[in-house]
Amino acid sequence: MNKNDLVEQIATAADISKAKAGMALDAFVEAVTASLQKGEDVSLVGFGTFTVSERGARTGRNPQTGEEIQIAATNVPKFRAGKKLKDAVN
Repeated sequence: MNKNDLVEQIATAADISKAKAGMALDAFVEAVTASLQKGEDVSLVGFGTFTVSERGARTGRNPQTGEEIQIAATNVPKFRAGKKLKDAVN
């Protein structure tokens, strides 16, 4: 499923226009992104939790040359599925 498919499904389920569903989805993504940028978790009970995790610095290899390179520490977004979502998938 891509974004257009999701917007169409939201519009149908909520009985709203595709334009409004698209704006709502964009607003949701922006709100989650802003919260994660602040270092806050976003918990949707039953669905899951979006968090930010720090990935430490490490040594990697350039696949073309085999040369060792240093990979800097970085923050990465993570999603942990909630119980209802896990149960629905299984």
